[in-house]
Amino acid sequence: MADAYDFTIEELGKRNVKSPISMSTVDGDLMANYVTDNQFIRLETSVKLGAQTPVKRSQILECAGPREMLYFTPAHVHAGIVSCGGLCPGINDVIRAIVRCLWYRYGVKRISGIQYGYKGFLPEYQYGVKHLDPDIVDDIHKLGGTFLGSARGGGKEVAKIVDAIEQLNLNVVFTIGGDGTQRGSLDIAEEIDRRKLKIAMVGIPKTVDNDFALIQRSFGFDTAVDKAVDVVAAAHMEASSAINGIGLVKVMGRESGFIAAHTALASHEVNFVLIPEVPFNLEGYNGFLRHLEDRLNRRKHAVIVVAEGAMQDQLLTERKTDAGGNLKMADVGTYLRDRIIHYFEEKKIEINLKYIDPSYIIRSSPANPADSIYCERLGNAAVHAAMAGKTKLIIGLVNNEFVHVPIKMVVSYRNHVEPEGNLWRDTLDATHQPVLMVNSFGK
Repeated sequence: MADAYDFTIEELGKRNVKSPISMSTVDGDLMANYVTDNQFIRLETSVKLGAQTPVKRSQILECAGPREMLYFTPAHVHAGIVSCGGLCPGINDVIRAIVRCLWYRYGVKRISGIQYGYKGFLPEYQYGVKHLDPDIVDDIHKLGGTFLGSARGGGKEVAKIVDAIEQLNLNVVFTIGGDGTQRGSLDIAEEIDRRKLKIAMVGIPKTVDNDFALIQRSFGFDTAVDKAVDVVAAAHMEASSAINGIGLVKVMGRESGFIAAHTALASHEVNFVLIPEVPFNLEGYNGFLRHLEDRLNRRKHAVIVVAEGAMQDQLLTERKTDAGGNLKMADVGTYLRDRIIHYFEEKKIEINLKYIDPSYIIRSSPANPADSIYCERLGNAAVHAAMAGKTKLIIGLVNNEFVHVPIKMVVSYRNHVEPEGNLWRDTLDATHQPVLMVNSFGK
């Protein structure tokens, strides 16, 4: 599998500037150490007995962290920060970490916040920029949303964006966003190369769905599960207090059911988890509705968690995209609600169904402690990479190590729940739902 990847990190040039951060280059002196250019980790941790194939440089991941020698002279640096796409817990934590690391660790005093995503670079919107310093960002981690504002779209106006970056005299640009944002960041970096400019583009992965390729966890995911568990507890209370009570909760997860699966594992109160990766029938002898009826007969209540991307192959009649290029999805939550009600009405079985969609409440929440810590470390690592002149990369956690991952590798595919993997197996154990709810395999 490693042969399919090339983890080589591009650099703007030779590093000749001594870092202002006081650290050690030796072990055993009880001082924090610089990260050297020969510190790497493997992507694949499993091994087989016998002869091992030699590891190529392109197949190992470069460790993130402060370098002893920098590409940029800190006093000359003008840094820009932009957040794009939908909201996600932790954006403000990342912004705060970047600003404080630039200011206090490197002495960078010119830091600009680009407002409302990539549109903030485009002259026709005239949004302007925000000067950022530690006093301005000191308390923003206590708030949800994004201090800089966000927007979808604009990332395809690559030439205009690079024009703006030049006019602002930015040396480094930090992009906080998901798959579309980082694809845009890569396009911008390629245009920067064509113009022979020395500007570092460094991404911080933001997708509450946790579906970035290769990266162990995206920031905001832990908070999303935390909040979803509270919602499931309310749905369970409603369901267990009513005659044939049903709690139906829709959570985020456009292409991947990680939030749904983790919520079921954390809450222990979910009886059915419906995700995009695992097909199911509604009707029929082995369909979901039949199993829901059996559950009510046995236990008199049920809790269902459905990811927003479930059943889209059946519900979408035409493909439309939003400004960020994301597929506009049908509302599987309301569709399931109506189908469940109709099914039991036809059978003249009394039910009490409560449908909850907490998506916007969850994604606009402040980060919980675990995510806040993660965001702080992601932001710091992003600054260290940029000051060393590294570019076209995303900071990510892989095998519990912070590493540099080329953007083109991270956006090459989406991460999914593996139906034959241990996460889904454990989810089935937690819910006791059937392994497959299909009337004929492959249909």
